[in-house]
Formats: sequence, structure tokens, C-alpha cells
Amino acid sequence: MSRVITSTLNTQPSYQLWLMHKLDLLVKIWVGVILTGQWIFALYILVQFTLPLITGQLDESRYAYMIRGYVNGDTINNAILLLHVIPVMLISLSGTFQLFPAIRQHYPRFHRINGRIYLTFGLLGAIGGLYLTWVTGSRLSDLGALGVTVNGLLIPIMVYFAWRYAVQRDFVRHQRFAVHAFILINGVWTFRLLLMGWFMLNQGPQGNSANLDGPADVILSFASYLLPMFIAELIFRARARDTVGSRVTATIAVCIAIFITLIGTAAATMMMWGPRIVGY
Repeated sequence: MSRVITSTLNTQPSYQLWLMHKLDLLVKIWVGVILTGQWIFALYILVQFTLPLITGQLDESRYAYMIRGYVNGDTINNAILLLHVIPVMLISLSGTFQLFPAIRQHYPRFHRINGRIYLTFGLLGAIGGLYLTWVTGSRLSDLGALGVTVNGLLIPIMVYFAWRYAVQRDFVRHQRFAVHAFILINGVWTFRLLLMGWFMLNQGPQGNSANLDGPADVILSFASYLLPMFIAELIFRARARDTVGSRVTATIAVCIAIFITLIGTAAATMMMWGPRIVGY
């Protein structure tokens, strides 16, 4: 009888440990997919903005596909646009490094410096994005811009708390807010993934409009950061709680996130970034 009781007691922790290992593995896969998509986007920024700036080939004819791109002679707004867009390349490259536990553990100084750079550029990018959206008119409609606006307003809040808890050496809370800051800073990137993935799965627009204010557009604009933030919270809760239910829920959620990110990255690469990278 004692052997049965001992076996029963040992089985549950082992099963939960197996679930936690699977969840950790899936999170690493998700980060790997995100890293791939981020670096493809960084390459797009390099060939579309950085290299033309360096070589003196910036011209408004190159950016007709943008809502409001580079405009010849508009010095101030062009400068704000470039200061908003070009650092995205750095953010795309540096942000993913913050997610690797091995880097945090073995290279803490790099993690701190890289994190400060990332959060600073993310904050400046949010301010620049709000300016471009509501001052220069880089939006197709007010309703369609609400999602990205809320996204931009949340970034300074998460950056503040991530920085504050890092200074206080409360690394548990710091990690939580830093992850949410990462998600929000990449909200517009994720929106592109969701939108292109939606088009691919539906073989065209479905609930979308030319002004990005259709029901699908509005839902996807908010889901681009609220959904991954929700999934991140499920992961944090699964790691904090010693329950099978929380870990199974988080595991299923991460599997869904991997699928969505894979589809979105493939669609955005084929429909948006790839042709412009190859055609440079």
C-alpha cells in the first residue's frame, strides 16, 4: 500500500515537470519564429530606408506604397519618419537577444546595456509613431488608427515599470513588464503579420476595408498586442502556479501563437517585405 501511495505522489510532480519542460521548449520555438520574422523585417528596413539614406537615393517615388512616406522637401517630417523607422532595424536585432535566458545569465552587462538601448529606442519610436499618425496624418482613418494609438500609449507605461523594477532589482516583475514592453514595441510589426496572414488564409480581404477600419482590421489591430500579452500572462501564471491546468492552458496557447506567427511571417515576407528586398 505504501508503495502505491509513494508512486502516486511521485507521478504528479513528474508529469507537471514534463509539462513545464514542454512549455519551455514551445516558448523557445515561438521566440525563434519571432526572431526570424524580426530579422527579415530588419533586412527590409535596411534595404528600403537605411541604404538609400546612406547612398543619397531617398526619393518619394520609392515610398508610394506607404500611407505617408518620404516626401521630397519636407525636411522636419522626413527626419521624424527616418528617426522612427531606421531604429526599427536596431530594435529588431537587439530586442530578441533580451529574451534569451543564457544571455541574461552569462552576459548580464550586455543584457543591461542592450535593454536600456532597446527600451529607449522603443519609447522614442512610440512617440514618433504617435506624432506621425496624428500630426502628419499618416493614417487612413481615425477608427483604423485607434488600435495602434492605444498600442503607442501603453508603451511608455510598460517601459517605465520595466526600467523601474530593473533599478530596484526586482527581476521577477522586471521580466514581466519587459516582456509586455517587447510585445507592445513590436505591435505594429505583429499587426502586419496578422493582417497578411488573414489575407492569406481567406485568399483576400474578408471584413477589411481600404481604410483599415473594417471589423477585421480593427479587431486585428487590437489583437496584435492584446493577444500576445494575454498569452505571455498565461505563461507567467503557468510558471508561478503548480497546477496542471494552468500549464496545459499555456501550452495550448503557445502552440496557437506559434502557428499564427509562422503563418503571419510567411505571408508578410511573401506579400510585403520579400518583393521589396529582392527588388532593391
